[in-house]
Amino acid sequence: METTFLKSILDNDFYKFTMQHAVIRLFPKAKVRYGFINRGKHVFPDGFADLLRKSVDEMADLRLTKEEKNYLSHYCPYLDPTYLDFLQGYSYDPSEVQISQEGSEIKVTVEGFWYRTILWEVPLMALISELFYKSNHLIRLNDEAIKKLTKDKIDNYNKLGVSILEFGTRRRHSYDVHVLVNETLQENGGQSFIGTSNVHFAMVNNRRPLGTHAHEWFMFHAAQYGFKMANLISLEHWTQVYGGDLGIALTDTYTTEVFFNQFDKKYSKLFDGVRHDSGDPIEFAQKVISHYTKMGIDPKSKAIVFSDSLNYDKVKMIVDFCHDKIKMSFGIGTNFTNDVGLPAMNMVIKLTDTKPDNTHWQGVVKLSDEKNKNTGTPEMIALAKEVLGIK
Repeated sequence: METTFLKSILDNDFYKFTMQHAVIRLFPKAKVRYGFINRGKHVFPDGFADLLRKSVDEMADLRLTKEEKNYLSHYCPYLDPTYLDFLQGYSYDPSEVQISQEGSEIKVTVEGFWYRTILWEVPLMALISELFYKSNHLIRLNDEAIKKLTKDKIDNYNKLGVSILEFGTRRRHSYDVHVLVNETLQENGGQSFIGTSNVHFAMVNNRRPLGTHAHEWFMFHAAQYGFKMANLISLEHWTQVYGGDLGIALTDTYTTEVFFNQFDKKYSKLFDGVRHDSGDPIEFAQKVISHYTKMGIDPKSKAIVFSDSLNYDKVKMIVDFCHDKIKMSFGIGTNFTNDVGLPAMNMVIKLTDTKPDNTHWQGVVKLSDEKNKNTGTPEMIALAKEVLGIK
């Protein structure tokens, strides 16, 4: 069986690099663990762990090229030159990744310094997905059919007049499908397609990469500073590193309700908007509009980036509600990069434990607006809910 390998160290979501830059600046001694969660109960064939191991080992050879470094320097001026020098010298260390298999179940964990291991999550998921389809000998739609599907989707979004971002790296069917999708979006995107979160494809398209931070940023801060202070200190540290750049805040690490209770006027004005990643999107939009209005801020001056399991029907429903109330854009992942005539995988790799500087290992928690997206041990989830007053 042929293994799968990455062609660029930038074949990753942009927010991994922006968070890595911030972690190096603020938490260079912190350690973390990540774990694979097979939400879809997918059945992995015999020998899958060995295939994945080989693909992961090959990642040690990836290096940032001079051309890639120049691209980041040009399009991402808020990344320190010292960080770009670090990235040029960075290489994946496969010993940070442990892979095992028992029957049809695989176990994948990552452990090490946060500033190093933070880049593993997205490419690992992309490899698992591609190898899953290959090793099960599942046949996808042909290239022309995928291009037509993608063109039809972006044509419809153009008719809606909305801004579309491609967010599909982590659960893509394969690198080749990702290429087809981005080529089609680039050729037919019109006013709607504004770019991708994948840094490699952003560079190929000669666009700036899109993204800010992920749940793990807030989850780590909760372990370091406590659940009550996690949102505020996370936002403060983000502004400390980036000033007013990269100003879309993620709201649902400890429920949107808790977030907006802490999203005071300072941060509401400083951040350009917020990202929706779980729960009912219309309820969320109502909360956001109400929050900005209460703060004396015109909601039309702010934006929501919607990014939760989107397709055309869901996007149209959101547009119909939000039109002329608040700016919006839509990050579409699996519906672009894994709509190939096969069931899409449902999996995540999440931060599970942290060891902030001079402390002990501690489990971390995410309390999503959808309960089936919560992560953490039952004891830690109960503690977080008690501290935050969540019923």
